[in-house]
Amino acid sequence: MEHTFIGLDVGTQGARAILTDEHGHMLASHGEHFPLSEASREEQLPVEWWAACERLLTKLLQQPAAAKLRAIGVTSTSGTIIPIDANGSPLHPAIMYSDGRQAEEGKRCKALAEKYHPEGYTAFNTTSGLPKMVWFAEQYPEKAARLYKFIHAADFITGKLTGNFNVTDFTNVLKSGYDVANERWPEYIWGHLPLKSEWLQQVVPSGAPIGEVAVKLPGMPDNVIVTAGMTDGCASQIASGAVTPGAWNTTIGTTLVVKGVTEKPVYDPLGRLYNHRHPQGYWMPGGASNTGADWIPKHFGNNPEALNGQAAALIPTGKLYWPLEQAGERFPFIAPQAKAFATATLEGAEKFAAGMEGVAYIEKMAYEMIESLSGETVKAVYTAGGASNSTLWLRIRASVLEVPVHKMQEVSGAAGAAILAASQTYYGSITEAAAAMAHIEKTMLPEAELAEAYKEGYQLFRKKLKDKGYA
Repeated sequence: MEHTFIGLDVGTQGARAILTDEHGHMLASHGEHFPLSEASREEQLPVEWWAACERLLTKLLQQPAAAKLRAIGVTSTSGTIIPIDANGSPLHPAIMYSDGRQAEEGKRCKALAEKYHPEGYTAFNTTSGLPKMVWFAEQYPEKAARLYKFIHAADFITGKLTGNFNVTDFTNVLKSGYDVANERWPEYIWGHLPLKSEWLQQVVPSGAPIGEVAVKLPGMPDNVIVTAGMTDGCASQIASGAVTPGAWNTTIGTTLVVKGVTEKPVYDPLGRLYNHRHPQGYWMPGGASNTGADWIPKHFGNNPEALNGQAAALIPTGKLYWPLEQAGERFPFIAPQAKAFATATLEGAEKFAAGMEGVAYIEKMAYEMIESLSGETVKAVYTAGGASNSTLWLRIRASVLEVPVHKMQEVSGAAGAAILAASQTYYGSITEAAAAMAHIEKTMLPEAELAEAYKEGYQLFRKKLKDKGYA
C-alpha cells in the first residue's frame, strides 16, 4: 500500500465516508443517517452536513492506513444550492434539489436559455440549480445584498476542508447554467436574470486538485489534497467503471438510470438526454426512465428470490409485461399518458420473468436511441442497483442488449469520490484510476439462443408501445 484515499458522499438522507487504497480495496467505511421530513426535502443545514463529515473523517483517521492518506474527494446531490457570505458561512439553509418551490423560475430560465444560449443546457426545471439561485435572489434581497457566492452541496464540504469556496466542477454547474462545451458562464445569466456574474464560481474538471486540507482534524496527515467534486450520479458512474467511450452504466433501482461516455455530446432535440462533461474532455450523457424495479416489492414481495428459480425455467416467456408503476414515461420516450400493460394470462413466476424482460426492453430502447443520436456504439454495460443482484435478470439483460453486462463490486457515490480523489493526485487520469480501483464482480455474456428469441420479443414490445401511441 503506497497511498490511501477518502471518498465522502453527502446525500439527502445521510453521509458516508470510505477509506480505500490505490487499488480500490475498501479499508474502512462509516456512515450517518439524517432524519428525513417534508421540510428537509426543501431545505437542510450545511453546517450539520459538515459536522457529520467531521465525525466520519475522525473515525477514518483512526485507521493505521490513514497515515498514508493522499487525497479526499467529495460527491453530493445535483441541483442543491447554498448562498454563502465572504467567510463561507451560509446566508440561508441549503435549497435542496427536491425543493419544488422554484417551478416558475425553472420555466423562466428554460425560456431564456432557449432564446439566448440554445447551445448550452436548456432543460431547466425546479430541480435545477439556476432557478434556485433566481428564487433566492428575489425572495431574500436583503440576504442577497451580502452574497459572496452561490455554491453547490459538494462545494461546501470541499470549502470547509480547504477554506476555498470559489471552485466547483463541470458536473455540478451544468444545471446552474454553465456552458460545459465552451467552458464559460453565458451572459444571459446576469443580463436577463436578477443575478451577478461575481456570484458565480470558478469551474474546473472534476478531480482537479483544489488545495490542501486546512482544517485541523485529529490524525490528519500533512499535505493531504482535496479535489474538485462531482454530482452523486456521476460519481456512481465513475465507481461502476464506465469511464471510457462506448462504456455505459445502467442503475436499476426505483427507476432505471442510464449514463455513459461518448466522444462527442449527444444532442437530443426532445430533451430526454443531457450531457455532463467528462474530466478528460469526453462527454457523459445520461437519462432516467420511470421504469425500474419498484414493481417487484409491490407485486411480488420483498423476497422474490424463490421466484428466480421458477422464472429461470420460463424464459423467454414470449409474453409482454411493461411494469410501469409511476405516472407516464420520460425516457427513452416521452409519454405522460403511458400506463403499464401485460398479457392477460400472465401470473406468478411467469409474470415475474416477463417483467424483467420488459425492463430489459426499455433498457434496449434507451441504448438504441443513444446509438442513433450519437453515431457511436455501445460496447459494454456496467450495472448497479438492486436489480444487478439477480443473476437471472443479468442473463436476460445481456441477451436482450447483446453486449456484455458487468456487475461491479462497489458502485457507491463514496467509492466514486475516492476514485476521483486518486485520479489526478496519484494516477494520470480518471480512466487510469477507474481501471485500477473499480472491480468487476461478474460478467454476463449474451446467450445466442436467448438473444435470438428476444429479438422477436423486443419487436412485439415496440409494436405494442406504438399501437398504444406511447412511442
